[in-house]
Amino acid sequence: MEHESKVPAFCGFVCSTSYIQLGEMKLNSIKIGLIGFGFSGATFHAPVIQAVRDLKIHTVVSSQPDKVKRQLPEATVVSSVDELLRDPEIELVVITTPNETHFPFAKAALQAKKHVVVEKPFVIHVEEADELIRLAEKQGCLLSVYHNRRWDNDFLTIQSCIESGLLGEIHTYEAHFDRYRPEVRNRWREQNLPGSGILYDLGSHLIDQALQLFGLPHSVTADLMEQRPGAQTTDYFHLVLGYGGGRRVILHSGSMVKNPGPRYQVHGTKGSFIKYGMDSQEESLKRGAKPGDPGWGEDFPEQYGTITTSVNGLELTGTIQTLRGSYETYYHKMAAAIRERAPLPVTAQEARETIRIIQAAIQSHNEKRTILL
Repeated sequence: MEHESKVPAFCGFVCSTSYIQLGEMKLNSIKIGLIGFGFSGATFHAPVIQAVRDLKIHTVVSSQPDKVKRQLPEATVVSSVDELLRDPEIELVVITTPNETHFPFAKAALQAKKHVVVEKPFVIHVEEADELIRLAEKQGCLLSVYHNRRWDNDFLTIQSCIESGLLGEIHTYEAHFDRYRPEVRNRWREQNLPGSGILYDLGSHLIDQALQLFGLPHSVTADLMEQRPGAQTTDYFHLVLGYGGGRRVILHSGSMVKNPGPRYQVHGTKGSFIKYGMDSQEESLKRGAKPGDPGWGEDFPEQYGTITTSVNGLELTGTIQTLRGSYETYYHKMAAAIRERAPLPVTAQEARETIRIIQAAIQSHNEKRTILL
């Protein structure tokens, strides 16, 4: 990567008066200002934050105070970002608004000397990421991006299989994030706006996971499409990331897939791992469940991945129980980074590389060629 990952010094007010400790008892929780309470803020952030003992949602910026109060009765609701940023009690700002607002809101929060979590994708352009990284270092504040699908149960299982050497040297990795949504809906993600479309949305998840496993590729080849009638932005992508040694990473997403195939296919010199089905945490959150509830993050046995390998000339096939998913781990790690100077769960430098791949994919599609990084 072009930037070294580092944990900066803390914002001055955090180190001075906002944290009191008696033995192991923590008297002050980290007060959060949540910008935005749409689908992402209300579903993917608020319930997960509430599951972390050291965090408290103090203030929410929203135009729907009644909706906020039903879910977060103790939170203060304000109508502007400026009002939230003026509150000296808020240490951490979480940004869950549309993609084109990520950069200006994160910049304003850092200028106000707040730690910042940005919903993925980090920003729209690499230059914006670089500016925020420099500003965070200058201000002595932490900056992270919510790539929560590093803690999907299926990805955790695949990561464990690869790191253990069970599959040998990986030569082909294919990940799909397919959906059946044939009708174009009236929402910003599907409008012709900067940073809209599933390449920035679902693609950022798949790219981040691939970079975690294999690092930065040397080339990107992309096919992008507006597949559905009336589509205004990308609703299909097929990316091929090239690595040395003959390794290929294939990342794919479509909006017209009624009966999806495998979510992951991983092939190595010792065997293959095939996994169907989606991690359960998103659907659990949509139903109102939260981390810690019975069955949280668990997989259905019928969706356990299948491994095929050879041992002493015998071909063996069996299932591997899926590890438990854990979106809450992100915010546990974020709290530890603020209070204990532990490593960030996701660094801004890592998230920057995801944006770099997205921009290379767009260039590859527009110029009809492979882009060398």
